[in-house]
Amino acid sequence: MPHFGPQPPLQSHRLLDQLRERIRLMHYSRRTEAAYVHWCRQFIRFHRLQHPRGMGKAEVEAFLTHLAADRELSPSSHRQALSALLFMYTRVLDIQLPWMDDIGRPIVTPRLPVVLTPSEVQEVLRRIPEGPYRLLAKLLYGTGMRISEGVGLRIKDVDFAQQAIYVRAGKGGKDRVVMLPRSLATDLREQLGHARVQWSADQMEGRSGVELPHALARKYPRAGATWAWFWVFPQGTHSIDPRSGEVRRHHLYADTFQRAFKRAVQSAGIARPATPHTLRHCFATHLLQAGADIRTVQELLGHADVSTTMIYTHVLKVGGLGSRSPLDALQLPPTPMMQPPRSDRKQPDNALVFPELPRA
Repeated sequence: MPHFGPQPPLQSHRLLDQLRERIRLMHYSRRTEAAYVHWCRQFIRFHRLQHPRGMGKAEVEAFLTHLAADRELSPSSHRQALSALLFMYTRVLDIQLPWMDDIGRPIVTPRLPVVLTPSEVQEVLRRIPEGPYRLLAKLLYGTGMRISEGVGLRIKDVDFAQQAIYVRAGKGGKDRVVMLPRSLATDLREQLGHARVQWSADQMEGRSGVELPHALARKYPRAGATWAWFWVFPQGTHSIDPRSGEVRRHHLYADTFQRAFKRAVQSAGIARPATPHTLRHCFATHLLQAGADIRTVQELLGHADVSTTMIYTHVLKVGGLGSRSPLDALQLPPTPMMQPPRSDRKQPDNALVFPELPRA
């Protein structure tokens, strides 16, 4: 178990507020903050509001066993809960846990991603209502961006001259460059025009600027009010920033877009569990099918290790692009469709017989 050394003092007094403060000081994402606070709160409630300082290995193991056995949590969520508790003890309470290495961590089994065919992608995109949601879906498929990267795109990161989009502080805090699809240039310029109208309205009303990453707001107090930092996909209304308490314009909410995408998938008659993240899987797989180099796809996706990108090569080895089934070599005639055999067993006298309903 690594020792992190003394932590900077916290201003908050309540434990969960201290947890939030430490997470923000370390520039963790909002999703991580919400997840860690959730699991630490569940841990405290599970043990009848005992303070974590008075609990140890037995209580942690009991909670994790409850998650695995009673709530049947997935291995990835189980590991996230464990990481949240580890963060709370070591980074907030400054308590080292030499016994943490003895607690088993469930192995996350890699699963093949859901990948749609190009025609299925086209059908889903066609069924998303015209406007920012359809453009966002096209952008995710055309660039391989994650949904959080797409909704959080800023004006300054779209370069029409270089036909490039700069993804800032993606997963792991890394920057990368992806292509700007030529077919989206016109629609994207139109979207920037709509965003400009909203930005101008905020300027006229003297609204607070948009949220800035990390400490930029302190270093450049007015940067959030500039056009360069404005959202490509701004929300239509204003909301309260949960961290600063300011009323400002946020970008499109990922949850709302996910619901629109789900409706489009259902309308297209696709039975597989496709989500907006499926578009990223489709981007990678279709590039490899077209002959793209695996290292190029790795860079476009922002994967730290090429082994993560290699999962898409496994997708290519199945279906029509993989090995031929030995059954196909037998050249058997088609099997005629037959009704299942009727039972010769006599029904008992008291068997329920439902009358045939009249046709409408």
